[in-house]
Amino acid sequence: MSTLQKALVLPVKQGTFTLQSINIPTPGSGQLLVKVHAAALNPADWIVQKYGILVENYPTVLGSDIAGIVEAVGDGVQGFEQGDRVFSQGSIDGLRAGFQQYSLFNVNITAKIPADMTFDQAATIPLGLATAARGLYTSSAPESSESEGTQLTAPWEGDGRGKYTGKPLVVFGASSSVGQYVLQLARLSGFSPIIGTASLRHTDYLKSLGATHIIDRALPADSLRSEVEKITSEPLEVIYNVVPQAATQDIAFDLLAPSGCLVTVLPLAKAEYSKRVIWVPRNHAVVVSLYKALPDLLKEAAIRPNRVVLLHGGLNGVVGGLEQLENNLVSGVKLVVRPQETA
Repeated sequence: MSTLQKALVLPVKQGTFTLQSINIPTPGSGQLLVKVHAAALNPADWIVQKYGILVENYPTVLGSDIAGIVEAVGDGVQGFEQGDRVFSQGSIDGLRAGFQQYSLFNVNITAKIPADMTFDQAATIPLGLATAARGLYTSSAPESSESEGTQLTAPWEGDGRGKYTGKPLVVFGASSSVGQYVLQLARLSGFSPIIGTASLRHTDYLKSLGATHIIDRALPADSLRSEVEKITSEPLEVIYNVVPQAATQDIAFDLLAPSGCLVTVLPLAKAEYSKRVIWVPRNHAVVVSLYKALPDLLKEAAIRPNRVVLLHGGLNGVVGGLEQLENNLVSGVKLVVRPQETA
């Protein structure tokens, strides 16, 4: 095997992505070296490149959703071997990123791909599902901090399955990758009704994931509020906002019950916090706990991947895909590239 690989490198802060040959990393203790067969794109990728945030050390490689085949196993690894089909949430530290042909996976956040699932489908799962879970639940692990999360029990832990039966939940941005996984987790937790905002063309699909009602995201604020109030008169104690717009955050904040918790993917643009608001916490213990349960959740189809749109040209397709994401041209699907097809 060659010691070099092709990678889409961000050479400097707010620089231009360039295709380069870089060294293939070596797995350390608790790590796998994975030949990357599919990597999904996320809004964070263009945000890092455009605004120069989140990353401190350059050059780097981005891409947080990765699926492939195990090439080598590091010291202390159990349960994985060469040839396993796996997926994992990568990191923007370069070595564990997806926009390259080989990546390092940490085994505690790695899962095997079911036989009936493609690499492309598996690559849509990691970041979106983890973000949904980190925002919704607080881990029971000793190292977790309840102050970081909603204090809700995850459906894969203890008595968590169906625990919140009869309680309503609202998801703003239900057709996004994160929103789709929030719907699925909310269904596992028993929430009902599960109300989502999205383009109405996605209604049937989102209902198949767990939504009981879909409200047109284009409605004016007052109309949107009234539509929610028509569906349920119960206090809204959990609202998850995936839409990075101040106006949407304001609507969610106003709908939230005084004792409720609003989870948002960006800091709330309100000056005062008279209700509980959390920006999706790091909450690593929740993700580790989730990955232990993922094989069973996938086997029973309790968690389903996003729908895929494949970008051709391998890593050469990433930049155009990120431009689509930046210009809000992607809805209800996940953009995926195949790094091994890079010319």
